[in-house]
Amino acid sequence: MTSPFVTPAWLAKRLSDPNLVVVDASWHMPNAKRNAQAEYLSGHIPGAVFFDIDAIADTSTDLPHMLPAPADFARAVGALGISEDMTIVVYDEVGLFSAPRAWWTFRTFGASNVLILEGGGPAWRAGKHPTETGLVERQPALFRTHFDAEAAADFGRVAARSRDGEAQIVDARPAPRFHAEVSEPRPGLRSGHIPNSLNVPVALLSDNGVLKSAGALRDLFAERGIDLDRPIITSCGSGITAVVLALALEQAGAANVAVYDGSWAEWGARPDAEVES
Repeated sequence: MTSPFVTPAWLAKRLSDPNLVVVDASWHMPNAKRNAQAEYLSGHIPGAVFFDIDAIADTSTDLPHMLPAPADFARAVGALGISEDMTIVVYDEVGLFSAPRAWWTFRTFGASNVLILEGGGPAWRAGKHPTETGLVERQPALFRTHFDAEAAADFGRVAARSRDGEAQIVDARPAPRFHAEVSEPRPGLRSGHIPNSLNVPVALLSDNGVLKSAGALRDLFAERGIDLDRPIITSCGSGITAVVLALALEQAGAANVAVYDGSWAEWGARPDAEVES
């Protein structure tokens, strides 16, 4: 696939483009003790709107930040001033962590040109580019959704592929969690992994907030026993780093990649889900 990444210098030259919108999609694990929205208000790329991954989600479920219904997504991002035909540049304040989740979500709902700021907020600041404070409010827009149902795998689909092997299931969680050597950070979840799944910890995919080269990623996936020519479903703890993994797989040349939206937050909580360690 064509790389979705743009540099801070590229973005800085285009901030005044009326058809471009910058989106701060920062999100942090609860144990990080960071407030993404408060950090956004205290300093963000000029003109950037804040995409709340936990709020622009299916709020009818206890599972974290699941994809919302298309109409709910359209309403939420339209209120942020985003339409599906704009150039959408997403970033996060880690470098490469939650921005891919927003990138995938916009694409899944039909946005035609979604890009990721390489290195995120840290790279923007390292380049001495300006920031601004406070809430950005744009003129509301109409977002027309075209939902790609194949992009998001549900429990039934993952359970079937775990049994029949027609798709490879690849887990982005750290190895100690995958192998049930430590407890899950979310209470009430069993430890272990989906039967017949493979493990590629997300930390192996990037250096200093920048995704590794396509060649390096291909080598890594080959070492982990992943066939890029066969269908793949990615998983993680709650559907955030599973998308970083999906992005890396696509950059390496995989053509058929879906994300298990519920991930371990769903699988590890369901008594009818088989678990291996």
